[in-house]
Amino acid sequence: MIDSTTSTDAIEIDVDEREGSLYRVLSSAVVPRPIAWVSTRSEAGVDNLAPYSFFTVASVEPPVVVFAPVDGADGPKDTPRNVRDTGEFVVNLVTEDLVEAMNETSATLEAGDNEFEYASLERAESTVVAPPRVADSKVALECTRRDLLDVGGSTLVLGDVRYVHLDEEVTTDGKIDVSNVDAVGRLAGSWYAQTDERFSLERPS
Repeated sequence: MIDSTTSTDAIEIDVDEREGSLYRVLSSAVVPRPIAWVSTRSEAGVDNLAPYSFFTVASVEPPVVVFAPVDGADGPKDTPRNVRDTGEFVVNLVTEDLVEAMNETSATLEAGDNEFEYASLERAESTVVAPPRVADSKVALECTRRDLLDVGGSTLVLGDVRYVHLDEEVTTDGKIDVSNVDAVGRLAGSWYAQTDERFSLERPS
C-alpha cells in the first residue's frame, strides 16, 4: 500500500501492507549494480551463459563472490541448477564492447540451448574449472561452489574464486586499473550505466 498523505513530496511504502513484488523499487534504488556474466556447463556438457545483476563480493579472505538469480516460472534457472549439479562457474566482466552480446544472452531460450552459440561468442578454456570463459571478457573469475541458499524466490549462489584471468588492457603494473575498465552497470528495466566518467575521493584519516 502506498501512503502519500504524510507529505506531498514523498511516497511511503509499508512493505507489510503492500501487494505485489518490490522488485522495481529495489532494482531502481540499488544502482548501479555490477553484472555477473556467468558461464556454466551442465552435467550433459551443454554450456550456458547468462547475466545477473544481483552480484557482489561477499568476502576477500577467502575470496568469495555471490550472485542471486531470481527463479523462473518453473523454479531455479539453468545457471544455479548447473552450479548445484557440477559445483563450478565463471564470472565474466561485462564491458562496453560486450554489452550487446551480454543482452543477447539474457534471451529466454529452450533448456539445453547454448547462449555462446546464440550470441556468436567465442569461448576460451578455463584453467581449473570445466565451464568456458567468454574469450573477449577482460576479467574472468573461475569459481567453485561454496554454498547455495534459497532466499524467497531467488537462489543465492556463493562461489570461492579459484583462478583469475586479467587482460593486460585493464592493468597497470600487474594490477587492475579501474581507469582502464569500461565496465557496464545495470540500472532498472532496459537502462544501464557506463563507468567512463570517474572521480576520486580520499578517505578521511
